[in-house]
Amino acid sequence: MATRTCIVTRAKAERGDALLRFVAGPEGTIVPDLKGSLPGRGCWVRAERRYIEEAVKRRAFSRALKAAVDVPADLADKVDRLLHDRALGALGLARKAGRAVAGASKTEAKIRSGEAFCVLHAKDGATDGLRKMEQAARATLHLGGPHVPIYRLFDAEQLGLALGAGSVIHAAVLGHPAGQAAFERIAALALYREGPTEHEGTADEAATKETE
Repeated sequence: MATRTCIVTRAKAERGDALLRFVAGPEGTIVPDLKGSLPGRGCWVRAERRYIEEAVKRRAFSRALKAAVDVPADLADKVDRLLHDRALGALGLARKAGRAVAGASKTEAKIRSGEAFCVLHAKDGATDGLRKMEQAARATLHLGGPHVPIYRLFDAEQLGLALGAGSVIHAAVLGHPAGQAAFERIAALALYREGPTEHEGTADEAATKETE
């Protein structure tokens, strides 16, 4: 994979999920290119919201593309929505492939069995339910199982729509390949919103990470 340079930090990266690509659309407006496949000259920004906001503030896109471009003031919000919708879409595909489960008991069972790549807890869910999942994840890790990241990125209605249910508080994403795709897109949204945390990494890394 080619090395790319962030137009804000000047840091270089090779990982595909570490940077977001932007191109100038036909009308000269900056467009996020999440797939990295749109034609034309592009530029790269570290895949975190604060760097997108900084690029807008600094007018870094025009300098990087060496052209006058129109940059929407809400570009960071647009990227957030795209990442959000992409993650939910991937979660829905994982469910159709049998690689996602919903419900507290099923989710906890998948954590303890080591099958869960990650867990989703609804933003509007009760904290006692979250603590229960955290306890299961810690116990699994203590017994030599995988690290299971827990994300709070979606509300119960959004999770329900993606998983074909009315309202979902807890869900688990399971193994390859559809599960890994969902995990990676969920992790990308978390990285964008929260910056690097213990959540960051590929599904394989999450399955092998040990306590430090």
